[in-house]
Amino acid sequence: MRVLLGAICLLCLAELSWAAEALRVSVVLSDSNAPYQTFAKSFQQNLPAGIHVHVLERPEDFSGDAQDTDLVVTVGVKAAELVSANTRLPILAAMIPSSKYAELSEKHARPLSAIFIDQPWARQISLLQAALPGHHKVSVLHSSDTRTDITGLRKKLTERGYKPVFKALRSNATLYADLEEAMENSDVLFAIPDNAIYNSGNIRNILLSTYRRRIPLIGLSQAYVNAGALYAIFSTPEQLAAQSSKAAVAFAKSAKLSEPQYPELYTIAVNQEVARTLGLNISSAELLHMQVEQASGGTR
Repeated sequence: MRVLLGAICLLCLAELSWAAEALRVSVVLSDSNAPYQTFAKSFQQNLPAGIHVHVLERPEDFSGDAQDTDLVVTVGVKAAELVSANTRLPILAAMIPSSKYAELSEKHARPLSAIFIDQPWARQISLLQAALPGHHKVSVLHSSDTRTDITGLRKKLTERGYKPVFKALRSNATLYADLEEAMENSDVLFAIPDNAIYNSGNIRNILLSTYRRRIPLIGLSQAYVNAGALYAIFSTPEQLAAQSSKAAVAFAKSAKLSEPQYPELYTIAVNQEVARTLGLNISSAELLHMQVEQASGGTR
């Protein structure tokens, strides 16, 4: 009996190995910038040696009827948009916002999954509770056409006992007046992925406005923390690539795309100098990470 079971296990492993080795993956980058290059390198390093990977640095170079591809992994929004409009092949869209996945799913009928770049609300709010336990009035400034799930964020904040203040941007000309109004009755400003507001042209003045009011800004990335945000939670290209490679191997074994996923791995960055300037006592990034894991298990 043991001999038979051993033979069956070896046969299963051989079949899975063959499936993985037979998989042909085209990785299509939105451009040749460093984060996408880092993703491509890490993605290949996390795959079994036999999987065949071809990397394209321009989505325009991808052929929709590619005969040498079983799975397309797009990296970034531009690649996801262009490739999904030009192929019927299964697509794993990595490093895109969950809102963009919803948009692409509605627009194109094809096998499509994603590894989101944004963090689930529950995880972000668990970090807010761990980092700033005494701050309960959260302001969120957003543009009228934002793709961010404002309704979901409001619901999650309210469920956790927060008093959210949501303010819609009236126009670019009124940005700072709207920002001041949003912060009037709040003690923390919660940045969201909304390029009409949080872009390189505005972020410095937004930070100056929050400093004047001694209100911490919760950022979106390491760059925000470097610029003066109190902290941020985000996933690096390497972390997203590792999760994407797992999804590719799962596809090789089942010939089916997994469900879209929020990041499994994430990084927390803290600007302790800003904390001191604002008179805040905030834990280290490592301790905050442990507290978030304990509170939410890293899930939505």
